[in-house]
Amino acid sequence: MDLEVSPALTIPAQELSWRFSRSSGPGGQHVNTSDSRAELSWNVAESAALSDEQRELLLTRLDRRLVGSTVTVAASEQRSQLRNREIALAKLAQIIAAGLAPAAAPRRPTKSSRGSKLRHMATKQQRSATKRQRQRPYPD
Repeated sequence: MDLEVSPALTIPAQELSWRFSRSSGPGGQHVNTSDSRAELSWNVAESAALSDEQRELLLTRLDRRLVGSTVTVAASEQRSQLRNREIALAKLAQIIAAGLAPAAAPRRPTKSSRGSKLRHMATKQQRSATKRQRQRPYPD
């Protein structure tokens, strides 16, 4: 099954590598007999689905997730292998989409407005006056 990351990018099923193992967690005797944990691997450097710019972008942005040039995701949340396969595909698609997303615009530093500074000082003075009224009067 091909992995559709976006309308413009679809990774063919031949490039995806699956591995299945026994999942930990609840499930009783079922967990000891079925390989429901799904691991999905995809080699970014050797993918024919990517352009050179996309490949470089993914290799730099996902460098912490990559082992060599392969990104791997695992899913063992469900008892069903089929459901875990769907979850793994969704996770990989989300990681790739995030890696290819355009960078966020840099934050433009701003100053507090004069009115907000005055309001802030007014509330501080009001709080100070409240606390001053709680004090005992000084003996003469």
